[in-house]
Amino acid sequence: MAFRMPVALLICLVSVTWAKPLQSSADRKKQDSYWDAPVEERDIFSIIEQYTKGISKELHHGDIALHPRHSDVQVWTRSTDGTVNIPYTISSDFTAQDRGLFSAALQEYTTLTCIRFTNRENEDNYINIISDAGCYSYLGRIGGAQDLSLQRNACLIAGIIQHELNHVLGFEHEQCRTDRDNFVQIYWENIADGYQSNFYISDQDTLGLEYDYSSVMHYGKFAFTTNYLKATIKPIPNEFLAIGQRYGLSNLDVAKINRLYNCSVCSTLLSEFNGSFVSANYPSRYSHNANCVWLLRIPREKVLLQFDAFDVQSSPGCASDYVRVYDGDSRISPVLLDRACGTWMLPLMIASANKMLVEFVTDGSVTASGFKASYTSVTCGGTLTAANGNFSSPGSPYYPPLTDCIWTIVAPAEYKVSLSFTSFSLEMSNRCAYDYLMVRDGGRLTSSLLGKFCGTGGVPALVSSGRALLMEFHSDGSQEFEGFLAHYTFSKSRLRLSLLFHIILMQRNY
Repeated sequence: MAFRMPVALLICLVSVTWAKPLQSSADRKKQDSYWDAPVEERDIFSIIEQYTKGISKELHHGDIALHPRHSDVQVWTRSTDGTVNIPYTISSDFTAQDRGLFSAALQEYTTLTCIRFTNRENEDNYINIISDAGCYSYLGRIGGAQDLSLQRNACLIAGIIQHELNHVLGFEHEQCRTDRDNFVQIYWENIADGYQSNFYISDQDTLGLEYDYSSVMHYGKFAFTTNYLKATIKPIPNEFLAIGQRYGLSNLDVAKINRLYNCSVCSTLLSEFNGSFVSANYPSRYSHNANCVWLLRIPREKVLLQFDAFDVQSSPGCASDYVRVYDGDSRISPVLLDRACGTWMLPLMIASANKMLVEFVTDGSVTASGFKASYTSVTCGGTLTAANGNFSSPGSPYYPPLTDCIWTIVAPAEYKVSLSFTSFSLEMSNRCAYDYLMVRDGGRLTSSLLGKFCGTGGVPALVSSGRALLMEFHSDGSQEFEGFLAHYTFSKSRLRLSLLFHIILMQRNY
């Protein structure tokens, strides 16, 4: 399978793209301050540009290696099981930590697409991950071993890794699409001499999907600029839209991969700080025999998930249709909620980091209306599901000011949660108006309040009426104290124990 490069792009391949234009000392200072900005404040391509500019490797569009034998872009082949296996080797120059960063970037492809990057055994065609100067890769499959450079201490960032891997899959830069002039304006006068060809349009297949300002393949506003105060590319009509993000694949990037490679995958990537999503056809009945995932990947902090409506076919052990929630970006991540079904109001769930995966599986029989969910970010807290454990207020030796945390403790069905405090010291105030810990009888912010506590000591042991408790901690801007240390355990519901005892007595009498 191939798609053809245009003549315009072929012309740009022979141009010299890394000429070094002269700049005044004032402009150079401005440019230097741009390069000196922290990585978290810069877009992906500005980092690629910084480390790849001036290297000896012949490149076009900034980071695509040239291959003399190919004018068509070859995509990778599908296996009989529907997956696309792309073998790779990785240089011994990379440390264990480096390899961990690389593997983490690969995981989103496994979760959301049919692409599988696998360790090479004896395959003829594969990618060879090296630490050469700069960040670059070839476009599509070129045959044999093909280098992909991720310079150590420069390019090992999730978004850059995925950017280069998308080139391997056959994707060019988003702003090179044939329809780009409907969505962005190029300021040619601000492009440094010798770099203009990096903005040439190419005849890449749009795959029938809309232009994506959020693509991991999009240049930032100051790509190849004479200095960082002069944008070379701006969205239209709203020039204030963000382009050149730094976090990784967008939802449309995922959709394009699945369409190009004919992946039979039901997946959605949600990457804003907050948002919502629903099961297919909601509030009408969802489809039979579905297996869909939603990956929540917020820019930073922790993901908080709330189900606003929930109606999934009930079955013993939720063996038929169910929702499962993972604390991470894969199905091998720790489980926060295992096989939920029925119509009960699910507790809030808080991930340990910025990623959470929601899986929805249905069989071929009964359906229902499904679910509606929303998510946001929280600075601290978590969801606790072990049979017992401890948790504490943040900070040591004193909790920080202006902090809000949420914990949920979720027990299995027919269990209750018992909560006690080993130590407790919060700022005392009338009605606990300043710093406080609220405990709710259930897993939601609207659950009944068991108590609002502050001061030193005096917090009673608490027991849930159902299978969950929720704790909200808040501190204001002054007078921080040591905080609290809490312990919890799960225990069988007394009603359930009484019923079992009654059954045993009946059997004995019989």
